[in-house]
Amino acid sequence: MRKRFIEQEVKAQKTEHDWLNLVRIAQAELSSEDEAHPFENALEPGGNGWLAAEAGKQTLRLFFDKPQKLSHIRLTFYENTQERTQEFLLRWYADDQGHDIARQQYNFSSPNSTLEVEDFKLDLQNVSALELCITPNISGGEARASLAEWQVA
Repeated sequence: MRKRFIEQEVKAQKTEHDWLNLVRIAQAELSSEDEAHPFENALEPGGNGWLAAEAGKQTLRLFFDKPQKLSHIRLTFYENTQERTQEFLLRWYADDQGHDIARQQYNFSSPNSTLEVEDFKLDLQNVSALELCITPNISGGEARASLAEWQVA
């Protein structure tokens, strides 16, 4: 009889992607950063995420040391303090040409809608950079952009 144990199946699902170590293979360019929540916290599993130092639109860029082949990007946003509609734009670059992956808006509304996870399955070749532009509140105001996690495979 063939058997599979549930715990092993769950472990296999958790490691379905070979996430790149972005801290080691890329350089970051940021429009701002809260000292208590630096950008690398969003790139490392279990980190406490990145937070902008000031309100308004923010841009985060990753420049790869060597061009990459990418198959998956996962963005995780978390907000439990302020109801708002956030928008982001995700782009990739090859040969200095930018290409949009997605532009999306979603609402944060505590307690039922505080987490947004976006999974993009891709087939991108020769990627030199990724860019994420976040507008934390499309109505304006004092909301600060944040990013809980940015994973790339």
